[in-house]
Amino acid sequence: MDILTQIEQGVLTITFNRPEKKNAITQAMYQAMADALRAAEQDNAVRAIILTGQPGIFTAGNDLEDFMKNAASIANPGAVPPVYQFMRALNECGKPVIAAVSGAAVGIGTTLLLHCDLVYLADNAKLSMPFSQLGLCPEFASSMMLPRMAGYQRAAEKLLLGENFSAEEAMQLGFVNKVLPADELLAHARAVADKLVALPAKSVRVTKALMRQGQAAQVQDVMNAENAHFAAMLGAPEAREAFTAFFQKRKPDFSQFD
Repeated sequence: MDILTQIEQGVLTITFNRPEKKNAITQAMYQAMADALRAAEQDNAVRAIILTGQPGIFTAGNDLEDFMKNAASIANPGAVPPVYQFMRALNECGKPVIAAVSGAAVGIGTTLLLHCDLVYLADNAKLSMPFSQLGLCPEFASSMMLPRMAGYQRAAEKLLLGENFSAEEAMQLGFVNKVLPADELLAHARAVADKLVALPAKSVRVTKALMRQGQAAQVQDVMNAENAHFAAMLGAPEAREAFTAFFQKRKPDFSQFD
C-alpha cells in the first residue's frame, strides 16, 4: 500500500509509503488520502490526525509520470481530480491535523503544510516549491498563505526561485512549530496528538473553526483562481519543456519563450 492509515487511541496516522519512489504522489494516493480524511471527519473515534512519511523522506511531490498521464483530467476545468479532492478535504477538515516531516518535502509536500494546524520538522528536512521551475504557478492558496505567514519578500524568494530551504528557515517563515532531531520527530507529533485527544473534542473543533473562519472563503477563492491558471499553464510550451527536460535529465531551456 502506497498510503498507510492507522487509527490508534483516537489518532489517525496517514503515512506516505512509497520509499522506492521517494514517496512521489500518484492520483491514486491522493484519492486514498482524500477518502481517509473524509472518513475521519465522520468518525467520532478520530480526534486528531497525523500526516507523515518515511524517516528520510516526506514526499518528492507529484509523481511526474503519473501526473502527465492524468494531465488532461487535471487540466479539465470541470473536473475534480484526486489531488483537488485531497487538498479540499485537508483545508476543510474540522479536526486538528499535525504534519511530521523528515527529509524532502517538494512542491505539494510543502504546500500542504500551510493547511495543517501544527507542523513539526526533523532537522534534516528540505522544503521547496519549484512551480516556476516547472513552468507552472503556485497551487492551493500558497500564493496567499505564504506571504501572509512569511511576509511578501521572503515568500517571493521561495515561490519565484523555487529553491530548497532548510527546516530552520521554514520555522523562521512562520509555518513551523518546532524543529526536532529526526529520531524524535514522530514521537513528538504523537505526544502532541495525544494531548489533543485528551481535550474536549468540541472545544478543539470550535477553536479551529473560529481561527479559520476569517479566511476560509478567501482560501477557497484563491485556490480556484490558482487552479485555473495552473491548468492552463500545464498545457503550455514552458511546462512541456520543463517536463521533457526532467525526463531527459537535462537543464530546461526557456530562452525561446517570452
